[in-house]
Amino acid sequence: MLDRLVRNRGFGPRVLILAPTRELATQIAAEIHTLARFTHLKMVTIYGGVSVYNQVRVLRDNPEIVVGCPGRVLDLLQQKKLLLDKVETLVLDEADHMFDMGFLPDIRKILAALPDHRQNLLFSATMPGEIRSLADRLLNNPHVVELADAAPAATIDHALVMVSERRKRDLLEHVLTGKDCDSAIVFTRTKHRARRLAQQLAKAGHKAVGIQGNLSQSKRDQAMRGFRSRRFNILVATDIVARGIDVSGVSHVINYDVPNTPEAYTHRIGRTGRAEMEGIACTFVTGNDYKWLRATERMIGSPIQRHLVAGFEGDPEVVSGSQQGGRRTPRSAGSGGQQGRRPGKGHGAGQQPESRSHPSNRRRRRRRTG
Repeated sequence: MLDRLVRNRGFGPRVLILAPTRELATQIAAEIHTLARFTHLKMVTIYGGVSVYNQVRVLRDNPEIVVGCPGRVLDLLQQKKLLLDKVETLVLDEADHMFDMGFLPDIRKILAALPDHRQNLLFSATMPGEIRSLADRLLNNPHVVELADAAPAATIDHALVMVSERRKRDLLEHVLTGKDCDSAIVFTRTKHRARRLAQQLAKAGHKAVGIQGNLSQSKRDQAMRGFRSRRFNILVATDIVARGIDVSGVSHVINYDVPNTPEAYTHRIGRTGRAEMEGIACTFVTGNDYKWLRATERMIGSPIQRHLVAGFEGDPEVVSGSQQGGRRTPRSAGSGGQQGRRPGKGHGAGQQPESRSHPSNRRRRRRRTG
């Protein structure tokens, strides 16, 4: 795309890239800035939560590339501050998420302002059937490229940890203080829970910060910068950072609450195990989460390994929940804390789970390639 813009110069906007969250739009813009550093191409990033003045000012210079979120893009389009009649390429990143989140009416209005003759690109880590059919209606004779299935990457050692709701906070502390936990993203279901949990962890002495939709954009940017620079090594977040966000060296993803959908599981745990580094993902599962669990295992095509962590396995809710799940993980041997063998990667169907006293008892290392 950049090569085409450089070879055939012209006034913009010529490329429109839409993303569902401000964080993802900012990350995309940063990548373009790096790749296009010596091209003299101009770009503007457009999203809500910040002053529109600077965005409008940059648009007056007719930048070739516009990266933005649908809401603010539509606002500026309706105000005639943004003209899209010269767009040659439309990119929808995390397309299924935008369609599912209710962005579709805004996207349809944006599409109506684009030239009929253009290139359309949709990217997503998951594409459920109903979203695929919707995408097919939006695209003209689309060519589909599938690089992987819905299963998590082989570099991710992922497992379920059986725990009662009242013991989640204690279990989180147990995982975060493990010797291999260098940095972690902790996912919660609600904004309030993310804010409160981040405060609790910081008060307990952890270098933790929270990020959720109620924060101002400057606070969200500050939190992400602090996590990337390792000023904070724990990021407590809602699903606004589950998709597309790339932070190097995240050793752990912890689903404090299970995701709302099976597809979100793949997105969340994909924040670790990146760039051929190994990562650990553990999901806290209570007795109320088995409907989600069954749906998720159907989606990825294999059972997810279960762990019972020493000191957390005696709760009646955990025991009954483990039985509901159809498999019972052996307890760690004795009070002496003898650890079971480390399980192999892949955890495919038919493999017997092995116990270990700590869900993070696995060192990350680069994969060897033959």
